[in-house]
Amino acid sequence: MNKKISFGKISSNFGQNSKKLEVTGSIGMFGPPKAIETLEDDKEGKQLKEVMGISTFGKKAKTFDIMEMIAQVKATAREITKKPEEDTFSESEDEEDFIGPPIPHNFTAGNDEGEKIKKKGHSDEDEDSDDYEEDTQSDGLFIPCSHETQMIHGTKAVTAMSVDPSGARLASGSVDYDVSFWDFAGMDSNMRSFRTLQPADNHPIRGLHYSNTGDLLLVISGASQAKVIDRDGFEKLETVKGDMYITDQARTKGHTAGLLTGVWNPITKEEFLTTSADGTVRTWDFYEGGKNHKSIIKCRAQNGLKVSPTAVNYNREGKVISCGCADGSLQLWDSRKSTVAPAMQIRKAHQSVEITSICFSHVGDYLLTRSCDETMKLWDVRNFKQAVHEVGNLFTRYDTTDAIFSPNDAIVATGVSLKKGEKDGMVYFYDTTNFKLIRKLNVSQSHTIKLCWHPKLNQIFVGGGNGIVKCYYDEKLSLRGVTLCAVKMHRKAQHSEIVSTTQVITPHALPLFRQERRKTSRKQMEKDRLDPVKSHRPDLPITSGQGGRVASSGGTLSSYVIRNLGLSKRVEDDQDPREAILKYAKDAEENPYWITPAYKTTQPQACTSKYTSEEEPEPKKPRTE
Repeated sequence: MNKKISFGKISSNFGQNSKKLEVTGSIGMFGPPKAIETLEDDKEGKQLKEVMGISTFGKKAKTFDIMEMIAQVKATAREITKKPEEDTFSESEDEEDFIGPPIPHNFTAGNDEGEKIKKKGHSDEDEDSDDYEEDTQSDGLFIPCSHETQMIHGTKAVTAMSVDPSGARLASGSVDYDVSFWDFAGMDSNMRSFRTLQPADNHPIRGLHYSNTGDLLLVISGASQAKVIDRDGFEKLETVKGDMYITDQARTKGHTAGLLTGVWNPITKEEFLTTSADGTVRTWDFYEGGKNHKSIIKCRAQNGLKVSPTAVNYNREGKVISCGCADGSLQLWDSRKSTVAPAMQIRKAHQSVEITSICFSHVGDYLLTRSCDETMKLWDVRNFKQAVHEVGNLFTRYDTTDAIFSPNDAIVATGVSLKKGEKDGMVYFYDTTNFKLIRKLNVSQSHTIKLCWHPKLNQIFVGGGNGIVKCYYDEKLSLRGVTLCAVKMHRKAQHSEIVSTTQVITPHALPLFRQERRKTSRKQMEKDRLDPVKSHRPDLPITSGQGGRVASSGGTLSSYVIRNLGLSKRVEDDQDPREAILKYAKDAEENPYWITPAYKTTQPQACTSKYTSEEEPEPKKPRTE
């Protein structure tokens, strides 16, 4: 009988030369080792041999050389690691599980036609759509638009939009002065923004751009000062405003007119640039606080006058600044050289109208421009003389309409505005190689302005003229982003039910039996101090003005003193004093108290009664001269 020895999770059978390394789920061996059991059996067998004289009785203990076993395990492990990986299923299993005709020898695992053969149970229309998607995916022309969802920013047109490089948040700006932040990981299917603010007061938002690290957001508004805010909307920087009375723009520290657009440097994380209607492009350093521009570029028209750069962008290396101007010209400036004149320029790239968007390809060799002259053109930077491809009849009403590349540079896309009588806003997708129309995507019943095709998420965000941001994605090929919140159901807050319980009141808790807690003398004194009666507060001083205690007592100080100090019974001021005294005459005659009893014995007849009413003296005659 072969013994099985275990070393941790590795076990091996040493009874035969095994070529496989078995892995068991047990962790070591529990209980007494088997070698000790065999030694005890050997002792019992020897005792029985001596007693009974039988030489072949009982078991014989096996002896093991541990070092030899370890060496054998190492050798077996080396042999296994040298063997190539084998298929998990044998040929017999493949023959049993195989269904249908045999696969041709020239079939490859990555062949798209073979994958089409395996698909069953679909209708003809589904098969056609699947074939189209597979063909476009094989050619690199796949558009993730099988599913869609929308986020409501407001009621006005969305003229600015940006997604951070990681794809975790989206920022949208509108002509209603608001900037909304959308967090995909924190939203549910209701698609509500977690923060809305007005960073530029009453100025419409023209551009939003996340930095290459995603921690800062550049806000371009109609004002002459750009702002930089963090991910939560708190202001970190505001560029200085220039002196509008200075003619030379190089001598001013900032822009003197409204901003048009701006963007971050893709390589230098602290550098960004802004353009303005004053005809300049200024670069700024974030760590300098926006107190003065870093460098300045003056865009000039063919006649030498200043022209406003309406669209601007960096190339992928962050060395070349491409400007699309209001006169339809393209100007490329090399930041490593002097900024007196552009390195390359095309004066009549578009008609004499604004260029709404300018974008470098991810490879960096091509330049895509969109203009208000209803055209979109593709330029080769290596042969910057004429457009490689051009497409027209792309009407737009907004000077911030986008034209973008797909992440693999195989597709270009742009939005169009509604003409009079049209109802459906569209996004057009073109093949980069020949500018053939691949697909028309019906977005909404409004204009399509802003576009963003994120390379990491593989999702397309479209900002419309009705304040709605739509997102298109594919369930299989799109990652994170809107897919995190589109399937997350909104849960209402569950209010906990309050169960009323009977209250147990002790007898001493009732007011009848409650004993008031004794307070300290200090607290009692402070309480009495606030009481005007207990503290014997004196009367407050009489202030100037009408009314008060004096007015209530008669209006004069003498009347106040008489009423409060001299009289026990108050006499009204409007009463006749003679009548007030005579009303006590009858009472004095009937019940004399003060004067009559005092003179009763000494002067029974009052001297005031010398003359009666009949014996009154004659009145004095008037003196005549």
